[in-house]
Amino acid sequence: MENTLIQRIIHLNGNDIYYENYQQHSSSKETIVLLHGFLSSSFSFRRLIPFLTKEYNVISIDLPPFGKSGKSRQYKYSFKNLAMTVVKLVESLGLQKITLLGHSMGGQIALYIAHIRPDLVEGVILLCSSGYLKKSKPSLILASYLPFFHLFVKRWLERSGLENNLKLVVHNQSMIDKEMEEGYLAPFLEDDIFLALTKLIRDREGDLTSEILKDIQVPCLLIWGDEDRVVPLHTGKKLHEDLNRSQLIVLRETGHLIPEERPEEVFHYIKEFIQKG
Repeated sequence: MENTLIQRIIHLNGNDIYYENYQQHSSSKETIVLLHGFLSSSFSFRRLIPFLTKEYNVISIDLPPFGKSGKSRQYKYSFKNLAMTVVKLVESLGLQKITLLGHSMGGQIALYIAHIRPDLVEGVILLCSSGYLKKSKPSLILASYLPFFHLFVKRWLERSGLENNLKLVVHNQSMIDKEMEEGYLAPFLEDDIFLALTKLIRDREGDLTSEILKDIQVPCLLIWGDEDRVVPLHTGKKLHEDLNRSQLIVLRETGHLIPEERPEEVFHYIKEFIQKG
């Protein structure tokens, strides 16, 4: 089925928010909202989106300060505020019920939305979701106020290297090509991202606790790679244990970046999950 792609930047909640809206030319009522992970963008869903748009309306958001969204240093980069920004965007589009799909850090934002606005969420799909991380150490938060701290952040990322980071997140490293490298590098070519990341270090609260997770009653689908070296499978198993209405699926010989590595299989499980209602 054909669909229309609308790309926009909207000023919302004190920052510029970039999103892509894939609207079906059909009677599809289901809308899936995609939330990417740390140091990533909507680019990470490029192989999954073509499958999703065959069946659903899809909105992919660049969470600030990543991708094409704003890098304002006045914005509060907490999970709660990021979640509220997504909620405000969804409401501005007139949507009353959505399915949230979050990869890595985006999964934590999705869970936060399910916690604070369960009335808005029909289901949550977590792809190798972040979980149980603590707030930044006080010493790191204090250091972030140093005048040139953002340059230390930049050098740390440069030392780790894009190629090494990609090798860490994918199991089948032969899939790393120039297009992938350029797509993940693009948001880090300007210094303003490092100033915003410094603010994020200060603002980011810890992940949701087991007690809060156990209160979430929204149906959840967890999909994990058994070779995930960023958010290991044991995190997925613990989330599955804490989320009362959850299902865990493990993909063999798969790393952290499963929207890139296993898009068709992921789509199959998403469709099955949504059809169950």
